[in-house]
Amino acid sequence: MNTPLAEALSVALLVAVLAWAVLRPFGLPEAVLAVPAAGVAIATGAISLEHARAEAEQLGPVVGFLAAVLVLAHFCDVEGLFQWCGAWLARRAAGSPGRLLTGVFVLASAITAVLSLDATVVLLTPVVLATASRMGARAKPHVYACAHLSNTASLLLPVSNLTNLLAFAASGLSFTRFAALMALPWLVAIAAEYAVFRRFFDTDLSAVTHSPDAAETPGLPLFALVTVGCTLAGFVVASAVGVDPAWVALAGVLVLAGRALVRRRATPLTVVRAASPAFLAFVLALGIVVGAVVDNGLADALRHVLPDGTGLLALLGIAALAAVLANLINNLPAVLVLLPLTAAAGPGAVLAVLLGVNIGPNLTYAGSLATLLWRRILHRHTHEVELGEFTRLGLLAVPAALVPAVVALWLSLQAVGG
Repeated sequence: MNTPLAEALSVALLVAVLAWAVLRPFGLPEAVLAVPAAGVAIATGAISLEHARAEAEQLGPVVGFLAAVLVLAHFCDVEGLFQWCGAWLARRAAGSPGRLLTGVFVLASAITAVLSLDATVVLLTPVVLATASRMGARAKPHVYACAHLSNTASLLLPVSNLTNLLAFAASGLSFTRFAALMALPWLVAIAAEYAVFRRFFDTDLSAVTHSPDAAETPGLPLFALVTVGCTLAGFVVASAVGVDPAWVALAGVLVLAGRALVRRRATPLTVVRAASPAFLAFVLALGIVVGAVVDNGLADALRHVLPDGTGLLALLGIAALAAVLANLINNLPAVLVLLPLTAAAGPGAVLAVLLGVNIGPNLTYAGSLATLLWRRILHRHTHEVELGEFTRLGLLAVPAALVPAVVALWLSLQAVGG
């Protein structure tokens, strides 16, 4: 294809794929359009077959890891982990909406970091909604916190987010070094979000609609907690000895899923469904479509505006550009576009991209796949959110979290080294 036509086609395919992911007509999976779109991009020459194969090979291990983490989170739910979390939240809050928000921040941050943002969106959000209802508290601040923290609190570990897995692979860092560099930005960003939430939802947090309802306290899911703890320790050891962390995640899955299968609380089909194969196909197809856009002009355009170096101002510029791009084309395509352009500058630039694509999406519904999924979860539970309010909150929270997080990253790079 000639360049203008290839450029127009690749952009049109990407817009169509993202629009389908946002709207999901008739409830059909994102892959229904993404996979044919990737086929069209290859068939028309918008992306070469060799480059498409290379994109799939690059994303393959990451997608496999994602599948394992999704299954791990699902079987933690089967073991009762999230039911126990809801009871813990209610006990800690003791009827206070303010204390409930603090508990949600602590719990959502930990779950997002350890079990990935999907666990927070899909499994924790309904628990938080039910807990707020039982307490007689307004649910809005607490469920909004789940959405924001599924993005912001996913900065800590390579396993916390699909974007992290991609950045981890591009950065050349070990698991522990990645976590060491991101620990301070993670804490700073969460603290900034918390301050904004306390101010923004001041009225909601002072209102209680009725007395808290009594709820049964489930037992501590010790087996799930020990398995997750051992899996996390395994990630650290695997990184130190050069073993792909996906094998450790698979081991954790075999333990939890195997226990559920033996106890007849799951079937092999349940395990497959927990891995969300349609979503995994969407991720692979989206990577190919984004590759076509990059090949046909986007990479050259971004090179002209992308700051050079890893000084504080350069990191701020990279993170801001990543945040804007995430809200324009979604954070997953944004990270796929920006990582090849920043990898040569070193881990600092790669991690600045990660700050932008993880914190930035809290500005709009379409900024991340997690937020889109969160909206569907709330709609399923007959709880709607207002676009205007979500955007006003994002306009306050995103810069308040992103700027100090980038400064914290710069300080971490000085202390730990890239």
